Amino acid sequence: MKRLIAALLVSAAMVPALAALKPGDPAPVFKTAAAQAGKAFEFDMAQALKKGPVVLYFFPKAFTSGCTVEANAFAEATPKFASLGATVIGVSHDNIETLKRFSKEECRDQFAVGSDPQARTIKAYDAGSLMPGMASRISYVVGQDGKIAFAHQGSNPLEHVDATMRAVQGLQRSPAK
Repeated sequence: MKRLIAALLVSAAMVPALAALKPGDPAPVFKTAAAQAGKAFEFDMAQALKKGPVVLYFFPKAFTSGCTVEANAFAEATPKFASLGATVIGVSHDNIETLKRFSKEECRDQFAVGSDPQARTIKAYDAGSLMPGMASRISYVVGQDGKIAFAHQGSNPLEHVDATMRAVQGLQRSPAK
């Protein structure tokens, strides 16, 4: 039975979102309970965008193998994102208590993770999965103009870090409008 549940979790993480926002679409603004370095706070997308672009990634479930790999990789890349003026936040259905631990242990105190147990933000970003209580693995880069600059779907957690890094670097090279 445990193997069946594990297999379902892995395959749910690989099921793509039913739809995804596209570059140029307005990015939904949201506030959510979040944690960084084990401490809870309210993440405000509008405030984060005032500082620079936001790398917003959705993940299926804290402490699962793919989500841990992805969190570790984003943690390692966060100083580079910060040097480019970007804020990183991960969002899942997990409750805030779970994410306080995840932010410390797997995100290594480097970036925030938001709790979306009612899936309001997950739905707003078309990041739902066919598995109830889980988001799809999808990442966005939201430009300071409040529009989706880049979207990436896929089951490989490391590709999300590399692809969003290239997208943020591309924003740096784009001429100001």
